[in-house]
Amino acid sequence: MRAKRLFLLSSIMSMMLAVLAPLNAFAATPGDASSSYATTTKAAAEKASLLTKQYGTTSVQYALIDQGKIVVSGQSGKNDVAGKIPLTANTMYGIGSTSKVFTAAAVMQLVDAGKVDLDKPVVQYIPEFKMKDERYKQITPRMLLNHSAGIAGTASRNASLFSDNDTFAHDNLLKQLSTQVLKADPGAFSVYCNDCFSLSEILVEKVSGTDFTSYIHEHFSEPLGMTNTGTPQDDLDESRMAALYLSPYEQQLPNETTNFIGAGGIYSTAADLARFSQIFTGQAEGLSSKSANAMAQPEYKNGLWPEDADNSIGYGLGWDSVDLFPFGDYGIQALTKGGDTILYHSSIVVLPEQNMAAAVLSSGGSSALNQLLATQILLQALKEKGAIDDIKPGKSFGLPVKADMPQELLGEAGVYGSSTQLLMVGITKDGLLSLASPQDPSSPAETYTYSADGSFINANGSAKINLVKERNGRTYLWVRQYALVPGLGQIAVSEYVDEKLSANDISDETRAAWQGRDGKRYFLVSEKYTSMAYLVASSAQVQLFKNVPGYIMSHKITGPDTAASDLQIPAIGGRDNGPVQFFNQQQGDTTAEYLQASGYRYISQDNVWPIYQGKHAWVTIPTSGDAKWYTIPDAAAGRTMHVTLPSAGSYAVYDENGAIVAFSIINDGPVVLPKNGTIVFAGDAGAKFDVTLTK
Repeated sequence: MRAKRLFLLSSIMSMMLAVLAPLNAFAATPGDASSSYATTTKAAAEKASLLTKQYGTTSVQYALIDQGKIVVSGQSGKNDVAGKIPLTANTMYGIGSTSKVFTAAAVMQLVDAGKVDLDKPVVQYIPEFKMKDERYKQITPRMLLNHSAGIAGTASRNASLFSDNDTFAHDNLLKQLSTQVLKADPGAFSVYCNDCFSLSEILVEKVSGTDFTSYIHEHFSEPLGMTNTGTPQDDLDESRMAALYLSPYEQQLPNETTNFIGAGGIYSTAADLARFSQIFTGQAEGLSSKSANAMAQPEYKNGLWPEDADNSIGYGLGWDSVDLFPFGDYGIQALTKGGDTILYHSSIVVLPEQNMAAAVLSSGGSSALNQLLATQILLQALKEKGAIDDIKPGKSFGLPVKADMPQELLGEAGVYGSSTQLLMVGITKDGLLSLASPQDPSSPAETYTYSADGSFINANGSAKINLVKERNGRTYLWVRQYALVPGLGQIAVSEYVDEKLSANDISDETRAAWQGRDGKRYFLVSEKYTSMAYLVASSAQVQLFKNVPGYIMSHKITGPDTAASDLQIPAIGGRDNGPVQFFNQQQGDTTAEYLQASGYRYISQDNVWPIYQGKHAWVTIPTSGDAKWYTIPDAAAGRTMHVTLPSAGSYAVYDENGAIVAFSIINDGPVVLPKNGTIVFAGDAGAKFDVTLTK
């Protein structure tokens, strides 16, 4: 699963890199490297150490392969608080969405075998695949692998769990898709989609007649000698996994299990990923050269996309980019794929014509940081072996050269939106463009000056903006940026970041219904008790903005209880934007309001009651399996809660701002209840919790 998104332009890198407070790190330990790569070995160790000392990465592991031989490898950071468990080349990490390259390669093997045609309908291979939208019959395997199928996004219910390989996400995917409509015509444009690859996983299983984990081992890990690669369905030793940490907990967390394997659930090491890269460079069997070449084609150009520019995103089949910046400046094609789960991160960069690749895995940090490290290792190695003369300096658009702005651009001012943000775009007659966020009104607006090249450029020349009206009649905010990460180089961004929102008039009845929910919080009830969602995303809040009438964020309000996205944004801005629906359901003697969004179900704060304030109480999970939430009244605040857990259950406590205070999956012990906080009990239907409050 990828986690990259843009907010205001000045915060692009902070969102992409998820930089945390610096952590203490042990010295980097370089692996066995060829003596001809002494400079690269030293540089890799120094930059890996930079990740752990300055960029919030707990641990990092890296490997460089050249001509079929791993010539540089190493690791940096900590693997446990006490320092008793060493970090080694065999320490395994979750690789997140880098798993998608395995899935794409598996499909292409079936193409090589004549069992799959990339351009035949998916329903020929998965007859059970159905959707509430007849266009689904047009979806092909190619569209799944290049993200252009038009599927809404991610059916992630019960997909990210602590030390739990529950197959719910895999087993229920077709059922969940059967209730959905497409957000675009199949093939119209490529927009990042996890469900495309979960469906591809099922395709591989249907056509091959074997489960996906067995297929990966038989066709990749065993032939390539990838002895440290597996999935949640393997009997993996968790002590071999890289240690995970997340504030406010100082102790090691349980292992993260991502259960949509084809989209993001494989575990591996940097060395194993480097070995895997050989099927794309022709150094090992596994794919025909025709299929490897097909995966490296610019599939994103088949649909709506901005004009070519330096970029880190440009989809092939399975790849995030088939022309990764800055390698094009050296005349070298670079393929890349990154992955971000909640706590694990990975990146692989492959240079097919050079028969080289670098892989970087980490606990903490981000795939963007890992990609930069992999890029730096490869550039240093290319220089050291004489394949390039020098490493080029960073790039800029140059300082703005003020010019007279065409006055018709004034009409492009307005509200722009993406899946996760809103932007107020202002344009003045003298050529000043401003960006402001309704979500963060305290932040100053960013400003860009209309320049002689026909774009708006910021003051230091690192970013430029154009307002583009595309052939579909929609207007987009096209952002290009060279974002510098000190010590690690630049990431180039070129995306339609946001789309201009059209006016959406709604009835008084509909407006009143939504205004009644404005500011209300809804609490997650549908996740399994081992879900990581209870740690990081246990509630959602309805937020309306007066200057964006008729919308809930970028979703058009379509009725008193419904809203749906109309966005048609390629790449990242239009991802995971399924519909929003409210409904009422009987809960005991009362009727409760629920929110359904992104496959999750939430209950309104109006239907959450105070925890019993006496000394002793019992909480029982209803037959629906829904989690039970309680508020913490003044009479209970400051008291210590003791819980006797059932065999299949957990509880979590949050403060008044929704920040996690305690989660029994991590630390099952007494907890002092915070004032105005909340408590959730989750478990199998019928699970019973014995709760005691003491002073």
